[in-house]
Amino acid sequence: MEKILLIEDNEALRENTAEILSLANYDVSTAENGKIGVEMAMANPPDLIVCDIMMPVLDGYGVFQILSKNPDLQHVPFIFLSAKSERNDLRKGMEMGADDYITKPFSEAELINAIRARIEKVKIHQNAAGRGIEAWYQIISELGNKDEIFKALENHDVIDYKKKQIIYSEGQHPNKLYYIETGKIKVYKTSDGGKELITSLLSPGDFFGHIPLIENAVYEEFAETLEESSIRVIPRKEFEHLLTHNQEVALKVIKLLANNISEKEQQLVALAYHSLRKRVADALLTLKKKYAKESDGEHFSISISREDLANIAGTATESLIRTLSDFKSEKLIEIKEGKIVILDEKKLANLFN
Repeated sequence: MEKILLIEDNEALRENTAEILSLANYDVSTAENGKIGVEMAMANPPDLIVCDIMMPVLDGYGVFQILSKNPDLQHVPFIFLSAKSERNDLRKGMEMGADDYITKPFSEAELINAIRARIEKVKIHQNAAGRGIEAWYQIISELGNKDEIFKALENHDVIDYKKKQIIYSEGQHPNKLYYIETGKIKVYKTSDGGKELITSLLSPGDFFGHIPLIENAVYEEFAETLEESSIRVIPRKEFEHLLTHNQEVALKVIKLLANNISEKEQQLVALAYHSLRKRVADALLTLKKKYAKESDGEHFSISISREDLANIAGTATESLIRTLSDFKSEKLIEIKEGKIVILDEKKLANLFN
């Protein structure tokens, strides 16, 4: 059930609109002003936000500006709701980046259709840019003989790796595509002096090793397990056959590769311009984003070597340990039995550079 946050200062309209959305099988939360709405969105991110413009304390434009700067909320569909129907107000809302604009009074069908359209658009985007074997199945399912292809992939060998075991090394020639069934993988590069920089953290559902297959080149990095892992291997020939014989598949794989490039660009900017505290905070939040589970409870914790964490943040291990000590004294994190526990994710995310 999709979660909708309704921010509206008019009590009667707020209650009536919430009832309509509940009857349409949405999980609705309500806020009577923009400030409360922002706090609710940050505490429990919704799938879509419907927000009035003219409100006390913080108006709808202010709400949108704040949430659009939050990495966890900037992609949540946002629909402005207002009795003001002048063209300049409509233009201002849309130029800010809002997804839609509904004027009062509105019909039940108009509201539901606008919400449904935005949520469906998000689902389509997620499917197109998704990762993992589900995304791969989505790509190849258009080729026909869907069940046969799924069966072929599912019947490929699964190899069990021990903790800290090298899967492939720089300079080796690739001959297979890897898919993670269970476990955690790090992909890293090394300097001439032997220092590591972790460029990717991978989890169940991720593919890796595909770029050198496409480029017909040797590996330029190392892949190593962070814990015991099970990895499915798909022969190079099968992967290449799909790319060379199906244009649609090739185009969709290119889109997936573009996401990888974007992540690497962001990492380079962080290494070049972010402070040590900011890089360490971002490294901790990256681990949470990648490996957090619903069963983790209120506070995410992870067991990771200080050396590996330093290699994610792009710093020396000694500098990392000092920074973690500072974070601990500031009650941003806690360290229990070697595990790092994130206590205040919001403050970590909002650390000044």
